Amino acid sequence: MSRPLRADARANHDRLLEVAATAFAREGTGASLKAIAREAGVGIGTLYRRFPTREHLVEAVYRNEVGRLCAAAPDLLATQPPVDALTTWMERFVDFMAAKRGMADVLRAVLLSDEDRLHTRDLLRTAIAALLDAGVAAGAVRPGVDPNDVLMGLGGITLIAGAERERDLATRLIGLLLHGVVGQ
Repeated sequence: MSRPLRADARANHDRLLEVAATAFAREGTGASLKAIAREAGVGIGTLYRRFPTREHLVEAVYRNEVGRLCAAAPDLLATQPPVDALTTWMERFVDFMAAKRGMADVLRAVLLSDEDRLHTRDLLRTAIAALLDAGVAAGAVRPGVDPNDVLMGLGGITLIAGAERERDLATRLIGLLLHGVVGQ
């Protein structure tokens, strides 16, 4: 079991993940690791101590971004009505998937384990379930909507809209998906 990081090491780790996520979204996973380290304000040795290979960094960015996306669900519910929170979360999911496209090839190699993929899907389903449950409790979402169906629908939207490189199309398709979720 690894020991917790010191505060400064944790800050470096978090900065590296943030800068790498931006660089990967902008340039793909071929982004310069030296440039990522420099922009994060650390040396390349620090980057390699935390992430021995490019694949380790990509995997850490991916897991961090999934965690952030899933953690947004309760925050959205605390500040928005349930259907608005669900809509905002779905939009963020599409944006997350669009940004992740640059990492797709490396992620296939990194996330070969079914356990890892199932864990990620479970995190996403749990976030969607919380949003749906809040909507049902408020009388705004149709009861019995399966979070997995919503996740698969969102996955399809990201594939279609991503292939077309059309964010407006994704928004329209989310609207159609929501119509089925909130319809009576």
